[in-house]
Amino acid sequence: MASCNGLSRSFLPSSLRTRPGFAEIRKREPVRVVISLYGARNQKWNINVAQTSAPSRLHPDNFAMEYEEKIEEIRQILQSKGEDHDPSESLVLVDAIQRAGLSSYYEEEIQTLLRKHYRASCASIYGYYSLHDVSLLFRLLRQHGHVISPDVFNNFKGKDGKFRRNLKQDIRGLVELYEAAQLSVEGEHILDEAASFSSHLLHEYCSANVDNLSRIVIGKLRYPYHKTVPRLTRKDFLQHFEGINGWGKTLKELALMDLRKGQSVYQGELTQVSKWWNEVGLAKTLKLVRNQPLKWYTWSMSILMDDFSLSLQRVELTKSIAFIYLIDDIFDVVGSLDELTIFTEAVNKWEYAAADILPDYMKMCYRALLDTTNEIGLEIYKMHGHNPIDSLKISWASLCNAFLVEAKWLASGNLPTTDKYLENGKVSTGVYVLLVHLFFLLGLGNGEAIHLNDVSQLVSSVATILRLWDDLGSAEDEHQDGRDGSYVECYRKDHQGLSMERARRHVSDTIASEWKSLNKECFCLNHFTASSFKRASLNVARMVPLMYGYDDNQQLPVLEEYVKFVLFHQTT
Repeated sequence: MASCNGLSRSFLPSSLRTRPGFAEIRKREPVRVVISLYGARNQKWNINVAQTSAPSRLHPDNFAMEYEEKIEEIRQILQSKGEDHDPSESLVLVDAIQRAGLSSYYEEEIQTLLRKHYRASCASIYGYYSLHDVSLLFRLLRQHGHVISPDVFNNFKGKDGKFRRNLKQDIRGLVELYEAAQLSVEGEHILDEAASFSSHLLHEYCSANVDNLSRIVIGKLRYPYHKTVPRLTRKDFLQHFEGINGWGKTLKELALMDLRKGQSVYQGELTQVSKWWNEVGLAKTLKLVRNQPLKWYTWSMSILMDDFSLSLQRVELTKSIAFIYLIDDIFDVVGSLDELTIFTEAVNKWEYAAADILPDYMKMCYRALLDTTNEIGLEIYKMHGHNPIDSLKISWASLCNAFLVEAKWLASGNLPTTDKYLENGKVSTGVYVLLVHLFFLLGLGNGEAIHLNDVSQLVSSVATILRLWDDLGSAEDEHQDGRDGSYVECYRKDHQGLSMERARRHVSDTIASEWKSLNKECFCLNHFTASSFKRASLNVARMVPLMYGYDDNQQLPVLEEYVKFVLFHQTT
């Protein structure tokens, strides 16, 4: 069903001083796993894990020692910056650590430093004079849960109440202003002005200049930090990064070592996923469904990139993502409406006996879904002492119910209203299933201070962002013809005579509004037990610009490059 499966049709592809996982950096026998990855327009690329698993230049023990030494070296530099009288360099260092994907090693130190900056800014924000420093301080403080008003930017306005045009000469400051504006919530008009002002001047600069700085600016405009997964995009950061006072070289070396460690962890997990998928055997039974374990694993890898120790969570989450894709394909390209109705009823019952009434091709998938989900519930019980199987079952029933609604729309040929479409479409993205499983895999919801209902708006915003981006893209790679509509089509039906351009602009505005809602939810969810879930949920939304490219045709190659670089350290 065209454009009615966000997660299911998209391309996918702590403050710990000593992180687990060094034992995995060993010279192992290469595993011959060749995986095909399909993106838009059925483009395909293969990766042979055996060919790309190059061992580190260091012995594992030496690697671990050097790795820890560099972590500690950066820690000492970060701590020393808290004593500096120049606040600017310490802010740049924190930002560089975050962009290099290394902030989880220094959460305590970063919070301590930012609290000091926060106290100073409360006394006088204008102690930070430049547009660059004020914007960077604003973004870092807000990212880490400190209350800071956007009124700090009034100092850069003229008597007419508008941002001063002479700021056009300050490209670094404008980039930081644009980055800061990405953290706005509803009603912060000054940040809306800041986004529009900085974006306009930066595009002007890039149009008039073809140099290294303009290329960096284009990258920042396309992938601002707040809406990007740092570990996925750090290749670009490392290529252009220039350190200050010597620490830049050490940080760059640490980032590359962190990448090598991640490759060992991720490749091992991908091997586990491939082994599981082969054992399930559904690729042989369901010939028309997708057979793309790398695509499914890339989702969980990207969502949980902040902590190497979450291997079990990534592997188990990948299994649930695989079934989102499989069931979506059954609804889209395999089952008749009567068969889909029976399948949905069976999932709602969640009984093995219900498989008896299913068509033969559905039986194996249904039983595998129950087996896998029950096993995930058992793993959660082993880790956290609570089996959330009832919540997991409800999430699968909700997904199938939403898919069935769309199947009926397709059969009737009648488009729903925009509101009905979006309400159902948020569920059919698969985001609810994914985040419910993730919620419990992270150990939340069992007597903790946060429960599923507490994050319902956060989940809704993520699902809406994914759904609307999906509907702006193309469904050509899913062998679909769009007869069940999209948000754009439904909106134009509800607003007769509206042009496609205006409808798409409305969707873009709605996405921007949902990001503001998501920002508000994330800033409010500062309880410790919610921090990992908050970051992971943000990462789902952050993956969207890498997955969908309705405004140009270069997004797929970009994502291919990121996946190759993160998993296999391949570059073109």
